[in-house]
Amino acid sequence: MSKFIPTIGIEVHVEIKSKSKLFSSSANTYGMATNTAVNVIDLGYPGTLPTVNKEIVRQGIRTAHILNCDITRRMHFDRKNYFYPDNPKNYQITQNRTPIGRNGYVEIEVDGVKKKIEIEELHIEEDTCKSAHRGSVSLLDFNRAGVPLIEIVTKPCISNSKEAMAYLTKLKELLFYANISDCKMEEGSMRCDANVSISKDEKLGTRTETKNISSIHNVGLAIEKEIERQEEVLRSGGKIYEETRRFDDKLGETILMRVKETGNDYRYFIEPDIPYLELTDEFINESLSTLPLLPDELREKYSKVGLSSLQIEKLINNR
Repeated sequence: MSKFIPTIGIEVHVEIKSKSKLFSSSANTYGMATNTAVNVIDLGYPGTLPTVNKEIVRQGIRTAHILNCDITRRMHFDRKNYFYPDNPKNYQITQNRTPIGRNGYVEIEVDGVKKKIEIEELHIEEDTCKSAHRGSVSLLDFNRAGVPLIEIVTKPCISNSKEAMAYLTKLKELLFYANISDCKMEEGSMRCDANVSISKDEKLGTRTETKNISSIHNVGLAIEKEIERQEEVLRSGGKIYEETRRFDDKLGETILMRVKETGNDYRYFIEPDIPYLELTDEFINESLSTLPLLPDELREKYSKVGLSSLQIEKLINNR
C-alpha cells in the first residue's frame, strides 16, 4: 500500500510587548478586570481615528531581522472586512499587500539533520476582543481589542510533527530572547494554527486548518491525529474538504468547527486613516541596536569557553 506524504504549514499569532495597544493609548496588559483596559478607539466608536504605535513598528523590524526576513521599506495598513461580534469596527486593521517582513527562515535540527523552515511573510495587525460563551449567551472582553500582534506564516514546507514542534520551540526561544513577546501560550500570547494536507505525489492535497492550538506539544499531537484522520478518510474512499477544525486534547483528536464552502471575501483595501510608512535606514538601525545576543550566538560563545552542551542548554533555558 503506497504511503501518503504530509505537507504542513504553520501560522503563529504572537502578542507584542509594548506599553500601549497598536492604535490607541489603552494599556497593553494581561489580567486586568474585564473591560477596564479599553477606550473609544478599541470599542470602534464612529469618528475615532487610529494612531500607529511606533514601538510596534520597531518590534516588527526586530522580528523580521531575527527571522532572516527582507524588511519592507515602504508599507501601508489594510482593512480586512468581516462581521463578527468580537470585531467592533466590522473590520480589522492588518497588513495584506505590504507585510513588514518576507522570505525569511528559521533553522531547526531534528534527529541530527538541519533544515530551514521557510517563512512566507510576517505582518502586523490588531487583535480582536475576547469572547466567553456561557450557555446561550456570549460575553465580550474588550481588553484584548487592539492588542498588537505579529502573524508569522510559513510556507508549506514542514514534513512532520517533529519538525513543526522544533520550529515552534525555536521561534518561541527567539521571540522571548529578543524581548518581542513573553510567548505564554497558556495566556494566549502565542497562538498556533496548523494547516495539514496529504497526498501520494508532489501535488498538494486538500488542506484543513486546525486553529488556536494551546501548546507546542498539542501542535505535534494535532498534526499527527489530523494526518491519521485524513488517511482513514481517503483509504475508505472518502473525500477531504477544506475545513476549520480544533484540537480536543481530552479526546485526543481534531473536531470539525466549520466547512469552508467558499473562499472568504474580505474586500481588502488600503486603510484610509493611516498614511504610508517609510522605514529609513536610520530607524531600522536604531530599532536593531537594542537587540540582545540571541540563543545561537550565546551557544557559540559558551561553547568556546568549554561549557558542555548540557550546561549550555541549562543557561539558555534561564534567560
